[in-house]
Parts: sequence; C-alpha cells; structure tokens
Amino acid sequence: MPVRVGREPAGRRPTVLVSGLASDSHTWNLVFLQLLIEELGYDVVNLGPCVPDELLVRECRERTPALLVVSSVNGHGHQDGVRVIRKLRAEPGLAELPAVIGGKLGITGGEGTDHVAELMEAGFDSVFEDGAQEIASFRRFIGGIPRRAALS
Repeated sequence: MPVRVGREPAGRRPTVLVSGLASDSHTWNLVFLQLLIEELGYDVVNLGPCVPDELLVRECRERTPALLVVSSVNGHGHQDGVRVIRKLRAEPGLAELPAVIGGKLGITGGEGTDHVAELMEAGFDSVFEDGAQEIASFRRFIGGIPRRAALS
C-alpha cells in the first residue's frame, strides 16, 4: 500500500512528528518543539526520547506526517541522524517526507558546515544547529509546510 505523505482529511490540521534519537534521553527539547509547533498551527505527535530507528520509521509510515522533526541534545545528533535518515529514505513511500534535524549535532558544539553537508546529503531537508537564530530559521521553514503538504 503506498504511503500518502503529508495528506490530512478535510478539517484536520497537518501533523508533525517530533522525535529524539536512539541515544538521546533528553526531553525538554522535545517538549519545547512540540509547544512551538502547536503554536504554529499543527497537531504534534511527540515520540519522546531514546526512539529506536525502526520505531521512528514505522511511525512515519503509519502516521503519514506532513513533517518529521528530529532533535538532539547529547551531541550525537550527527552520527545518529545520518543513520536514521538513511533508513527512512530507503523505506518505500518515505523518500519525499520533509524531514529536519536540529540541536547539538556534535560533541564540540558549533560543528559547522561538515556536519550540515553530510546530514543534508544523507537526506534531511534542512539542518538547524544549536542557537537562538536557528529558531527563527525553523519557524520560516515550518511555515512553508502547509503549502507543500497541500501539493502532495
């Protein structure tokens, strides 16, 4: 059965799936993102911390969200993110699902363009590193999701 990415029944708000990574037990970042995204007019399914890759892929397949938001605080977002997005993109029907990652992506902080380029090449649509200016960039990105979802 084909997956319909980003399509919602009439009268429903688009759903955004928020998730931590398998190695990251932090929750405050996920709650913050949920509240921000709900404030922007979306329904949110928050999978929480320590989400195994297979569970994340299965939830994307079953829930058909308009967007996947992955957040990391522990500094392993880069390596875990590359692994999980490759699994997601290999899944039939999920190649076009808009997916972003953000937070502390490496253990030294301010990882720069190397991590961003690798995460984008692996399949993320956008990468938001740790920092206040990134919240404004994320708001702009997510503001385009309803239009993209409607075109799916």
